Amino acid sequence: MENKQVLEILKQAILLEKRGYAFYSTVAGQTTDPEIKNIFQVMADEETLHVKFLSDQFASYDKTKSFLKVDLPDFATDTIANLVLSDEVKKKISAAGFEAAAIAAAIDMEKRAIEIYSKQAENTDDPNEKELYKWLADWEKTHLKILNKLDEDLKEKIWFDNQFWPF
Repeated sequence: MENKQVLEILKQAILLEKRGYAFYSTVAGQTTDPEIKNIFQVMADEETLHVKFLSDQFASYDKTKSFLKVDLPDFATDTIANLVLSDEVKKKISAAGFEAAAIAAAIDMEKRAIEIYSKQAENTDDPNEKELYKWLADWEKTHLKILNKLDEDLKEKIWFDNQFWPF
C-alpha cells in the first residue's frame, strides 16, 4: 500500500478515536449519576489509549515507513461488562432518556470503528499493522457487545414498564 494512503488511514483512525473520546467524555460530563458518569469516563479513557497507540504508529510510519511491534495490552472486558451491565446501572438509565440516546449513538460509532479497523487489518500485508488493527477491532467489538446488551435490556425495560404487550 502506498505510504501516503497508510498515513491517511492512520489519521482517520486517530480522528475517529478522538471523536469517540470527545463523545464519551461529553456524555460523562452531562450525566448526573456517578455510576453512569464512570461508565462513560471509562469508555473515554479507553479511546485515549487507542489514540496513543495510533499516534505512536503514525510517528513511526512517517519516519521509517514501517509499523512498530508493540505490546498491546489485554482489555478487561469482564470489568467493563460488569460495570456497564449491572442491574443498578440499568435501573438508573431511562430507556428513552439522554444516556440511552448516547448509547444508541455510541453503537453506531463503534460499528464504524470496527468496520474501518477490520478492513484495514484485512488489506495489509504488514504483520505489525495487521496486529494493531485487529486488536483495535476486537476491542471495539467488546464495546459494541456491551452497548448492544445494555440497549436491549433498556428496550425490554421500557417495553415491560409501559406494558406494551400484544395480548
